[in-house]
Amino acid sequence: MSKCLMNLIFACAVAALPPAMHAADPTPAPVAAPTQIIVDMARNKPISPDLFGLFFEDINYSADGGLYGELIQNRSFEYRSMRKKDWNSLSFWSLVQSEGGKGSLAIDEGIPVHQRNPNYLVLEVSGPANGVGIANAGFDGIPIKQGETYDASFFARQIYAERRNESRADIEKRPMPVTVRLEGKDGRNLGEFSLNIQGMDWKRYEGSITSTGSDDAARFVLLAKSRGSIGLDEISLFPRATFKGRKNGLRADLAQVIADLHPRFIRFPGGCLVHGNGLSNMYHWKNTVGPIEQRRQMPNIWAYHQSMGLGYFEYFQFCEDIGAKPLPVVAAGVSCQNSGYTNGHGQCAIPMEEMPAYVQDVLDLVEWANGPATSRWGSVRAAAGHPEPFGLQYIGVGNEDHITPEFRERFKMIYDAMKKAHPEIIVIGTVGPDAAGRDFEQGWKIAREFGIPMVDEHYYKAPQFFWNNLSRYDKYDRAASKVYLGEYAAHDDKRRSTLRSALAEAACMTALERNGDVVSLASYAPLLAKRGFTQWSPDMIYFTNTSIELTVNYWVQKLFFTNAGDTCLETTPSQTGTPADFAVSTVRQSKTGDVIMKIVNGSPRDKPLSFKLQGADNLPVEASLTVLAGADPSAVNDGKDATPTLPKESVLPVGPGFSYIAPANSLSVIRIRAGGKPISAIKQSEDTAR
Repeated sequence: MSKCLMNLIFACAVAALPPAMHAADPTPAPVAAPTQIIVDMARNKPISPDLFGLFFEDINYSADGGLYGELIQNRSFEYRSMRKKDWNSLSFWSLVQSEGGKGSLAIDEGIPVHQRNPNYLVLEVSGPANGVGIANAGFDGIPIKQGETYDASFFARQIYAERRNESRADIEKRPMPVTVRLEGKDGRNLGEFSLNIQGMDWKRYEGSITSTGSDDAARFVLLAKSRGSIGLDEISLFPRATFKGRKNGLRADLAQVIADLHPRFIRFPGGCLVHGNGLSNMYHWKNTVGPIEQRRQMPNIWAYHQSMGLGYFEYFQFCEDIGAKPLPVVAAGVSCQNSGYTNGHGQCAIPMEEMPAYVQDVLDLVEWANGPATSRWGSVRAAAGHPEPFGLQYIGVGNEDHITPEFRERFKMIYDAMKKAHPEIIVIGTVGPDAAGRDFEQGWKIAREFGIPMVDEHYYKAPQFFWNNLSRYDKYDRAASKVYLGEYAAHDDKRRSTLRSALAEAACMTALERNGDVVSLASYAPLLAKRGFTQWSPDMIYFTNTSIELTVNYWVQKLFFTNAGDTCLETTPSQTGTPADFAVSTVRQSKTGDVIMKIVNGSPRDKPLSFKLQGADNLPVEASLTVLAGADPSAVNDGKDATPTLPKESVLPVGPGFSYIAPANSLSVIRIRAGGKPISAIKQSEDTAR
């Protein structure tokens, strides 16, 4: 190719870029020779259609106070003191004595709503005046919007007090009038409803409020209006507008940005959270299904409480709502090796005499998810409103465990039982917390010995690690266990989200696509973090009670998720630079026939490329081009920036041979539509359809 022709190709490609991508410096940089990228349409291999998904862990207040729609904190009075938190059953509740009212609060457990939910509040009113009751400001204030409807509910009963010389009949003849109200931070009444509590047996009461005003830091108030005592438990407040309008549902805006990623699967309910802080803190799925008041609440290893309102049914339902496969993870019979923050007792193992019952719990999970509505555990699912099976395909056993003899023995019991009872389920094992080392080696040894279908690798590393390991999975044995890269993230300086970290992850994801025949699943971690309540960083999505902040890492994930394929086309070279600073992958979607290229340029200079599509026919004259780029790869970009790094869309001329300039510090996605139609015609027909 002549130098004049190369310069002409370079100039045309630059002209095709959006204006924001042109260099600000008017002095042209020396023109480098284009790197030729050859895509062989005939040399291809099937890759996992489930490759890219999500990992949800209840860390950083991801569930209660986050994705779970409940607005009341400590709704069931089960909080207790925890590491660095002086909490108790009355935490986040206060006594309200309105205009001369007098009363008191106490916690009792004598006659609970359910044995798994032992604590309840006793409200005694000695001088009602304008009402005596309780208030709760939720998770740093309750966000209320004018015109929106909020559904409140609670369990209550009247309480007999011998000192008042009352009989049960006397009490039941004199119900307790109660008012439920939403109050602004300035005391404004934003709406209320009233009802009567009658009878000494627990009953569920409910009502709704349509707010007359907006307030980001409102509070919930319940006032009793006559003398007497009542028991209260499971006090709840939900916005009616939950995601998909589900009862006991999810925060709509937060669930939607997750749905917008179009994940192929969701792993839940966590990692270390699952095997817990010691055996007593192990996560048991059976404690999270059934009526809310019957679920066992508990603290988690991240040092806050779980209401279990977001339980297994809600996880599976959310997966179904957004078209993602459920991937539950259960403990492998041992607790987290990080158990015992204060005394450091480490990994604990379920006693062997208790393991048969635990193994049965795991088998029962499959029946709950997939069994007929007439089966024992399938009937529990059906009673919750889902008679059809959920179609569980994957289950993880263990998480980042130290590979000890105790782990090995218990894992084998679970795995053998699953293989015998449910050979249709893909069991995913674990190979420890890092990309190398003793646990990694021993985990893989067990995988080979037992013939485990898939293992879960984890690594949180500096961005350069990802660039240095683009060939990691090229070397894996294709006949061995498949890989689930269950937790990964590039940790930049001070563990912040930056364009540099996101591009390192993008480069890794091109390698995962190229090796989608051995890497079946992958998920960035963690997913969510509430501002001011973060135990781990960086995270993909940050949020407050009223806002959502999407990181540059989120946009990288979305570009891969929404441009995934099920066939990988041989693309050479797939990486360049010493050290590597360029990566590319090409996939095809069998459903649409579209060919999609992801190009990651991690260098500070634009990179001219010359593409040759061998064996391509009936190509359109243009493709869609989406570019994520920024001038400063080290700038923190975690959703709070005034000018966040966002993808920009345009059109790129293409053909069997075409050129493109990959901007410095960028991820580019080129999507060549099947059928030969130009992008402008496709967009016009889509607009007409709308």
